[in-house]
Amino acid sequence: MILNELAQGLRPTAEGVEWFEGLSEDDQRKALRTLVLFCGQARAREDDVPESIARSGIRPTHTPAVMLTKWRFGMGSLPVHELTKSFRLLIALFSIADTRRRELWCAGGCGHEWHNLSAQPQEGGRA
Repeated sequence: MILNELAQGLRPTAEGVEWFEGLSEDDQRKALRTLVLFCGQARAREDDVPESIARSGIRPTHTPAVMLTKWRFGMGSLPVHELTKSFRLLIALFSIADTRRRELWCAGGCGHEWHNLSAQPQEGGRA
């Protein structure tokens, strides 16, 4: 739930980064793999990459940004000091793709529970 709330702007990115950095290294890597899946499900596109880099606040020369520019998603295997950068970048990509998906395919309403989060009460600590 936290990943979807971040993508939809229902939680500030800083809160998401704090949550992510509080995870064990193994759980951080699992969260990145989940984000990659979510980006695919939301139909992220290569032309979303420049905006993702800009939104993430990381430099285009950082390893995760270079990887994404080449449409490579193996960020979960990067050294630990690159994981938060990867998280910020993938959240930005997911947000862009999911927003487009909600506007194009779910605009008239949908049954996707994760697209109706603003109508649900928020609790801390959901993943």
